[in-house]
Formats: sequence, C-alpha cells, structure tokens
Amino acid sequence: MTAKMLKQLLRQVAEGKASVDTAFRKIRSLPFENIGMASVDHHRAIRQGVPEVILGEGKTPAQIVRIARAMRKAGADVLITRVDEEKRKAVRKHFRRASLYPEARCAVIRSAAAEKDGKGNILVVTAGTSDIPVAEEAAVTAEFLGNRVERLYDVGVAGIHRLLMQKEALLSARVIVVVAGMEGALASVVGGLTDKPVIAVPTSVGYGASFGGVAALLGMLNSCSPTVAVVNIDNGFGAGVLSSVINRL
Repeated sequence: MTAKMLKQLLRQVAEGKASVDTAFRKIRSLPFENIGMASVDHHRAIRQGVPEVILGEGKTPAQIVRIARAMRKAGADVLITRVDEEKRKAVRKHFRRASLYPEARCAVIRSAAAEKDGKGNILVVTAGTSDIPVAEEAAVTAEFLGNRVERLYDVGVAGIHRLLMQKEALLSARVIVVVAGMEGALASVVGGLTDKPVIAVPTSVGYGASFGGVAALLGMLNSCSPTVAVVNIDNGFGAGVLSSVINRL
C-alpha cells in the first residue's frame, strides 16, 4: 500500500465508488502482516515514503518468495537485494515478470515501470571497476524508487584526469553517490568539485591494510569536504535510498 494508493482508495469511498467494507478489506493488513517467519510492513511506504525492501542475504529462497508474494498481494512493487544466482532463479521461477540484475545482486518485481518523481538526476560514480557491484546496487535501488540515474564508472584518483573530463556530469546531477574502496579519496575530490550533496559509500575493495573497507570508511568520515556524508561499508542500498529521498526534496 502506497500513499498514492491509499489516497485513491479514500477518494473512491468518498465518491461512492467503493464501499467502506471494500476499503476495510484492502487496508486491514496495515500496519503489518504476520506471515510466520516475517512481519511484512505494508505501511512503510506511507510512513517513510519508501516501501519495505527484502534483504535476500541470510534468507532462504522459499522465505524470499513468500515475503514477495505477501507484498505483491498487497499491491506493492518489490525490490530484493543481496540475492545470489540460486535465489534469483527462485524469484524468476515464481515471478515470471521479475527483472534480474546479477551485477547488482538484485531482483525487481513490479507491474509497470516506476513513475519518475525525482527532481533531477542521481549520478553514481565509482573509483574503480571492482566497485561496480556496490554502485549498481545503489543505482538499481534509486531507479526502483523512481529516479533518473546516470553512471560514471572507473574515474578514481589514480587517473584523476578521467574525472576532471566529466565535470559537466558532476555539475548537472542533483545528488551524487560516490563508491570507492582502497583509501576512499574519490569522495573528497568529488565533494570539492561540486556544490551537490555527495553520499560516499566505502567498499571492501582493497589489499590487507584496507581492513575490509574500514580504511575507506575512515577516510570518507574524515573528508575535508563538508558536503560529503557517509553510509556503511558496501551499503549501496542505503545510498540509493538516501539519494532518492534527497532528490525528492
């Protein structure tokens, strides 16, 4: 149930096009539906503006399918993150119209294309090719939430001229997501080139002293650019959601 769907239902009741009992049946599962191993939050899209998303990591294929079915029955579009090949196959088997994004490790189930409601473009930037899976998670999430997304990959500081040649893309974006491992310096560089909010995503890409992304996380948190905010290591999903929220303001 989305805010738009709820308003439409209430309007139908007010105009006599739907009965009170019909409306009650449609909203009776709010705020959540207990399906045994999960409590599906059908109210989240109304409360937060972002629907519940299924984290596939740690769940069995059967659990993912069951939760997705509950969400679809309630009329919600479904985004599933962190799904491996086995889980993507299970999703496709039960939802023939599902769109699969192997690089992003995501799956999307929806009836129609998302309505674009962002005010501008979200630009997703990576330092290297190895950062692309996390970047794609951010991009797919932002697109799922109705945003126009552009991608600018492999423009890290080791070849800074690659980024400087893309200044128009940086300046034309409304929100920028920067995904980088190693020392995470790219976020500060991008923050120094534009007046747009920068969401920095440290990745676990790097050699031993990167400590699984901790070095990039600390580098980004210590950025001298005040327009940079940081999400958790490899949290492309969180960056995609936050960029979407900012793009609607």
